[in-house]
Amino acid sequence: MTGDVMAQINGGSRTPVTVVTGFLGSGKTTLLNRILASPRFSRAAVLVNEFGEIGLDDALIARRDDQMVALSNGCICCSMNEDLVTTLGDLAIQRDQGRITPFDRIVIETTGLADPAPILKTLLGYPFLVETYVVDGLVTTVDAVNGAQTLDRYGQSLNQV
Repeated sequence: MTGDVMAQINGGSRTPVTVVTGFLGSGKTTLLNRILASPRFSRAAVLVNEFGEIGLDDALIARRDDQMVALSNGCICCSMNEDLVTTLGDLAIQRDQGRITPFDRIVIETTGLADPAPILKTLLGYPFLVETYVVDGLVTTVDAVNGAQTLDRYGQSLNQV
């Protein structure tokens, strides 16, 4: 993108991005619903990453509007890297052109099997994304009852933590 286009996007300030991750059944969607109920997140755009034939998580999110995008073609930590880049770019452009409800932050909910490191690498590795967004945080949910057992049995859960 040229400097002129970049200057137009988001008025020159960067939009915070929070990634919510955690193993299957650890409470990501429950946490996301609570976060979205907060006035601080009332203008958040939400990207829900689904994996598999039938997406469930986006159906469980209480808030449904034009600021919610379901990424359902695969896992954004690996096969959907370019889809994440395209989606984040499209959201910024549509917001700045007034084609969607303005948002002041983005929350990304990963699949229960996602490794958050490639997602963060994507957010920090593309000049357009670095100029438009800033990583605000990585939140990992762990099941309070089964968390220790999950961490012992599944290496992917360790990567998330």
